[in-house]
Amino acid sequence: MNYRFIGLLLCCVFILNSCQDEVLPKPKAQLRLEYPARESKMVQTSAYSFQYNSHARIKDLKSASFTLDYPSLKGAIYLTYRPVENNLVELITDAQKLSYEHVVKADNILEQQYIDENNSVYGMFYEVKGNAASQAQFYATDSTRHFLTGSLYFYAKPNYDSIYPAAVYLQKDVRQILETLKWK
Repeated sequence: MNYRFIGLLLCCVFILNSCQDEVLPKPKAQLRLEYPARESKMVQTSAYSFQYNSHARIKDLKSASFTLDYPSLKGAIYLTYRPVENNLVELITDAQKLSYEHVVKADNILEQQYIDENNSVYGMFYEVKGNAASQAQFYATDSTRHFLTGSLYFYAKPNYDSIYPAAVYLQKDVRQILETLKWK
């Protein structure tokens, strides 16, 4: 009986000693994506000019409306120009309505007003968070002659966690367009 007790005691000691390291959950890993450094180019249309990321390809340049395509990121910035012809309120309403159509899928839409009095550029930048189709939108106007809208879309089903790094990268490009915009 003593041998059974000693054997049981030894088994307990071995079992207790074998589990010395604490089991910790693994930390969440984050995907590290590296995007090319920005190099700016100038695009000029009949109505305006701005700087854009040289890694974008200009597609469908028709008058002053076209697309900046980012094939490696599977995304594009769509730019639409319209002249102001006593319809500024309608143009602004349509641009705001387009931005808020994404509210159903979006977690949040951040509005940021933009004013550049030196170049007569007035507008709004919308940063869309969540599984919405567009991650950024803007409109800009000089209030008398010109009106430009821009929208960022990806060529994939919107999954915010997956497209977040690319969305942040391209949102900076959308801001660059807005901040370097000059009317003719």
